[in-house]
Amino acid sequence: MNPARRAVAAEVLAAARAHDAAQFDRLARFRNVEPETAELLGVLVRAARAVRVLELGTSNGYSTIWLADGVEAAGGSLTSVEIEPARTAMARANLERAGLAAELVTGDAGEALRASADGAWDLVFLDAERPAYAGYWPDLVRALRPGGGLLAIDNAVSHAAEVAEVTALIEAEPAVTTTRIPVGAGVRLVVRA
Repeated sequence: MNPARRAVAAEVLAAARAHDAAQFDRLARFRNVEPETAELLGVLVRAARAVRVLELGTSNGYSTIWLADGVEAAGGSLTSVEIEPARTAMARANLERAGLAAELVTGDAGEALRASADGAWDLVFLDAERPAYAGYWPDLVRALRPGGGLLAIDNAVSHAAEVAEVTALIEAEPAVTTTRIPVGAGVRLVVRA
């Protein structure tokens, strides 16, 4: 990521952290990924040469900036889904500041997955409401590209109990390989065979 985009991303994260510190309600917070997780996402997109990327949980667009930068380098496209219209608008403004493009959709993550074609996505980043993840699993594995489609799930260490159900489903699925990376809040990586 070039220095100008990195500076925009840092400003977005700093503003979000200041906002979150004043919020008592967890749902009112932006809950951005840690900087090292954001950088990992950019590396994963490039390493996987992912040209069709889906983010579930845009928030204010901090992680979206890193994904969009990686997708731009790979010559692909990013779709990011956020349930809150105000956050979609904020993410759009933050992407524009960074000089990046993505299709930003205000909608439900589960509905977006159900509408995805089989093998539609080279990489999916999941950072939404953790209790819903197990319900997403059949569509997640179906929508990942066979032969190397990659799923990255945030909070695999920090909220291990909240992702335990989907983790059990992942570990029981013979069509995937998985590992947990202790970066940031922890990232579960899943590769479809």
